[in-house]
Amino acid sequence: MRSTDGSTTPTAATRRPERSERPARSLSTGQPGRSGEPGRIRRFSPAERMVHRATGWLMLVCLGSAACLYLGPLAQLVGRRHLVAMVHEWSGICLPVPVLLGLLSREFRADLRRLNRFAAYDRQWLNAVRRRRSGPDARPAGKFNAGQKLYAGWIAGAVLVMMFTGLLMWRTGFLPDISRTSAIFVHDVLAWAITVVVIGHLRKAYQDPEARRGMRTGQVSRSWAARHHSRWLGDGVGEEGAGSQGTKGR
Repeated sequence: MRSTDGSTTPTAATRRPERSERPARSLSTGQPGRSGEPGRIRRFSPAERMVHRATGWLMLVCLGSAACLYLGPLAQLVGRRHLVAMVHEWSGICLPVPVLLGLLSREFRADLRRLNRFAAYDRQWLNAVRRRRSGPDARPAGKFNAGQKLYAGWIAGAVLVMMFTGLLMWRTGFLPDISRTSAIFVHDVLAWAITVVVIGHLRKAYQDPEARRGMRTGQVSRSWAARHHSRWLGDGVGEEGAGSQGTKGR
């Protein structure tokens, strides 16, 4: 009896695909596919991500407990004013701790130096924002753009002022020449300013999923980096940690 197709020899559906038919690896693996597509590159170290996460949670606890102390309806809803006040005080005091611990990390110290430098292309980035121009050529940026540098510097200074005025409110005899009323006024006004700025920061992060993925996993796509941080790639991103391939950038 004559055998049917597939009974003694494998058909096209059962044969293993040839090497050329196998799909290329996904970019999400961090490795290039067979077509030579670039993978993901390292943006943040584990220590940097832990510092950012811990600081963010402390900031949210501090602002949330402040709202429960300042706004009457929330204060009545939550109650336990003494406990909420204690949580607010200690979350504010602990805010600089993750940054201080992060100084043990070489990558974190390197990023602090980048945040502290304002290059000529950063002024170009600010001018482009003012004129509502977009694109890598209009808004050149290193690892951090000018807006991120301004935000980091402003929030660091604001936290120090909030700690100082908070201590004056908490320990009235700390500096008797400065009235508690003045400290409360500065503390309250700056708290509202921090709330607005933090909401803006969260809004920008929500609008950029790849930036959030970079902070969550430590890696971003090379195309995203070329579009938003072209000078970072141009300066040799591989030296700061390329993707899982270990290859160096230009």
